[in-house]
Amino acid sequence: MSDFSYHNKKFRAISNSKYGEIDSDLIFTYQQNGTIISCSYSGGSIAKGHLLGSVASNGSLHFSYHQVNVDGQLKTGVCTSHPKRMSNGKIRLYEFWEWTSGNKQKGSSVLEEL
Repeated sequence: MSDFSYHNKKFRAISNSKYGEIDSDLIFTYQQNGTIISCSYSGGSIAKGHLLGSVASNGSLHFSYHQVNVDGQLKTGVCTSHPKRMSNGKIRLYEFWEWTSGNKQKGSSVLEEL
């Protein structure tokens, strides 16, 4: 079992690469049941989004996501997130994502637990 628990934790983006849509106004709210991870998110340029995936034994997350932005565009993608425990005990996630719709670009982002 992982040393990382994501249940009822909230995260905010602190960085994102060129083709991403998330920003620091977006809040991710995670739920975890065993190795299943889910999340609802909204804020900034995202009207509503969800992700669903799994938690590996090392705490890494592997998931698919779908979202509707404020322009009404539906977008989908996949992501792998690697956790790191910060000195304050909170979690920082290093994400590597790829759109599976639209421009199909790849990128990375960093999220921090609130």
